[in-house]
Amino acid sequence: MKNLKLYLGLALLILIVIFTLQNAEVVTIKFLFWDYSVSRSIMIFMVLVIGILVGWILSGWGRHTRSVKK
Repeated sequence: MKNLKLYLGLALLILIVIFTLQNAEVVTIKFLFWDYSVSRSIMIFMVLVIGILVGWILSGWGRHTRSVKK
């Protein structure tokens, strides 16, 4: 079981490295009067983290409103 976790973690790490190397181009994010240049892979990672945080917050809020109704 330990070896399986190790191999899966190693495979995931290799996929992340490949993804990062293939998406290393710099893109410009424009919002209102801000311009921010960042690597495409970092931008995708930031969007992923923001999405996870929003989902976590909304699920906690939903659980809270259901517990208040009881």
